[in-house]
Amino acid sequence: MTVVLSRRADITLDAVHRVAWRGEGVRIAETALRRIAECRAAFLRLIDTDPDLVIYGVTTAMGELADRRLQPEERERHARIKAFAAATAFGNPLPERVARGIVLARLANFLEGHAATTPRIALAVAAMLDGGPLPLVPASGQGGAGEILALYPLFAELSTRFDLEVKERGSLINGSPGAAALLADSALAARNRIRLAETVFALSIEAFRAPLEHYDPALEPLWGDAHEAAALRNLRALLDGAGDGRRSYQAPISYRIVPRLLGQAHRALAAAEQAATVSLAAVTDNPIYIPPDEAGPAYPNGRCLSTGGYHNAMAAPALDDLAAIWADLCLLCDRHSSKLLAGRVSHLPDLLMVDRDPADSDGHGSLGYVPMAVTGYLEQAKAAAQRTLLPGTEAAGAGQDDVAAPAFLAWAKEERAGRCLDAALAMLAVIASQALHVTSRAAPPPLRSLVDEVRGTVPPVEEDRVLGPELGRLAERLTQRVFSTEEP
Repeated sequence: MTVVLSRRADITLDAVHRVAWRGEGVRIAETALRRIAECRAAFLRLIDTDPDLVIYGVTTAMGELADRRLQPEERERHARIKAFAAATAFGNPLPERVARGIVLARLANFLEGHAATTPRIALAVAAMLDGGPLPLVPASGQGGAGEILALYPLFAELSTRFDLEVKERGSLINGSPGAAALLADSALAARNRIRLAETVFALSIEAFRAPLEHYDPALEPLWGDAHEAAALRNLRALLDGAGDGRRSYQAPISYRIVPRLLGQAHRALAAAEQAATVSLAAVTDNPIYIPPDEAGPAYPNGRCLSTGGYHNAMAAPALDDLAAIWADLCLLCDRHSSKLLAGRVSHLPDLLMVDRDPADSDGHGSLGYVPMAVTGYLEQAKAAAQRTLLPGTEAAGAGQDDVAAPAFLAWAKEERAGRCLDAALAMLAVIASQALHVTSRAAPPPLRSLVDEVRGTVPPVEEDRVLGPELGRLAERLTQRVFSTEEP
């Protein structure tokens, strides 16, 4: 299938899922191509009719030479400069899906003419999504004031293949499509990760026999928060058909606050989705061209503005909030794992002593060491979840580029914290599965597919064995769920 783009608003989270995650192509509608051509013609009239006009990178040089005016005969030569010096980042590349998301988000500047480029460049960018491999974009070393260190490697081939005209090079490498794509990628993954977390915590609640009153519908109007209400509803649905014999008094705090923390996960997701939705459709070029019909009657050929639109201030805080909740949910996994394994707390048979003979055991057994690994992933998630503050950059000395864009830094931390949560959820799911196994209980119907998946990778522990490789495979399976290309 193909996603048809007529306007900026067509670049949505759903479009990112289809194009970046599922590999569908894009087509620019004829109406958009006509609009692009009309704006290009108006832009050329603008720079041809006003000899005193100052437009960064068009009538002036770029970077630290922005104060140097270009003569009309210099402009075309300046436009064809190949900015190879920008290709300095290196290291492990961004996932292909993220690179595809950046290319898709790049089209937001083009579709309604704000990039002021020729239609051929917009078509060439769209053609990059036709299924062929994309250039590698380093995930590390992204400390630029904008996103040129990521965008130039991605679009360098276009600047080599085409004789670029005025305004076109900047329209490829200026702006913040990277931040928009990173936000969208994390939001899409967060949808799946939250569903996964709800399922595993529901399994833990059932394994612990926590009182169902902790998740009662009467709490929804009392708490008064839509996100916490959604978490309560989802937990109740997953626990439909829960077994009896539950404890007659309250469970530990880590069980009672599950809906509150899952509510925060939903809240962080909603903020990330909103930021992604706005960012994907935003015009972030520098300079921005405002077409005549938007600029008003005083500007018959439109106008150009130099802006800081390429700095996405929404991205890092939204990504940080996701990373923080992943770390908090890792803590719940840590506490649930320990409580389930402590028979005096859970009132379950001693899951640690699988051989049931203290003389032949050190008192831990295979499962007894699992919470130690959960703690390790918890600490890694907490380290990754530190706040991303604005990074300064002295790359240009006392020049213009004095503040770096933080979105790539924040995304890398959110990605790490999320994968730590996947691992912690895998280990909690194994312990909860074991609790059901040793008590000969079946999971509620909505949780049975999860239990089957867990036991298919980590069978119930009947005697001590090395669990690390099995746990690793299960963690990877859960991460694959998070990045599943099925419809969200």
